[in-house]
Amino acid sequence: MRLAFYVTCLVDLMRPSVGFAALRLLEATGAEVVVPEGQTCCGQPAWSAGNRPLAIDLARKAIAELEGFDYVIIPSGSCTDHIRNAYPQLLGDDPVWGDRARRLAERTFELTSFLADVAKSDFVAPEFAGSVTYHDSCKGLRGLGIKRQPRELLLKVRGLSLKEMPDCEECCGFGGAFSVKFGEVSTQIVDRKCDSIALAGADAVVGGDLGCLMNIEGRLRRRGDETTRVLHIAEILAGGDC
Repeated sequence: MRLAFYVTCLVDLMRPSVGFAALRLLEATGAEVVVPEGQTCCGQPAWSAGNRPLAIDLARKAIAELEGFDYVIIPSGSCTDHIRNAYPQLLGDDPVWGDRARRLAERTFELTSFLADVAKSDFVAPEFAGSVTYHDSCKGLRGLGIKRQPRELLLKVRGLSLKEMPDCEECCGFGGAFSVKFGEVSTQIVDRKCDSIALAGADAVVGGDLGCLMNIEGRLRRRGDETTRVLHIAEILAGGDC
C-alpha cells in the first residue's frame, strides 16, 4: 500500500510536530508513505473567499500530484472535506478533470478515519498520564461524519481518561476567513467553547484540525488559562514528547 501524506499549510507552517507524529502513525501501518514535495495549499481558502479560478487551479495541481497513490491521508478534516466534497463540485463540468477529481476524492481520508476504518491496524498504544476532552470540528463532523473514530483511537491510549465536554459538536468560531471578517462573533463562539472545555475539567483539549486548535488555544491563553494543553490527536496517538 502506497500512501501520499498531505501535510496541510497550517501543520507545515505552525506546528510541524503534528506532521511528524502523523507520519509515525502511518508508517506504523506498514505502508509506504510518501510526502509529495510539490504540494501546496488545497485551495480551500480561495474557494471560501469566492476566488473560484484560483481554487480550480489549486485543485488541478493537487490532483495531478496526488492521484498516483493508493490513498491520500490528511491530518485535517477541513482540507480532507475540501478535496473529497469540493473538488468534484469545482471540476464537475469538466469531462476530464471531473472524473479525476471524483477518483481522488474516493481515495482521500482524514487521518483518524483512515487509521480506524481503512488501515484498522493495532498500533502500539502510547501512554498519556491525564485526561482529555475532544473537540469535534465542523468539517470533520458534518462534512465527513467523523465522530466515533478519534474516540475509539484515544481509548486505546494507556493512562488516558476521556472526558466529554458539553456541546462538543459546537463550532469553535474559527471558520478560516470567518474569524477574520467577523472577529466579534468569532470571539463569542470560541468563548462558549472555552467555557465547555473548562466544564469538562480535562488536562488537555484534543482535536483533528489545527485551525480549530490554534483558535481555541489563543482564546484560552487570553482568558488566563495557561495550564490546559491543546493537542492534535496525532500527537497523542503517536506518543513521544507532546
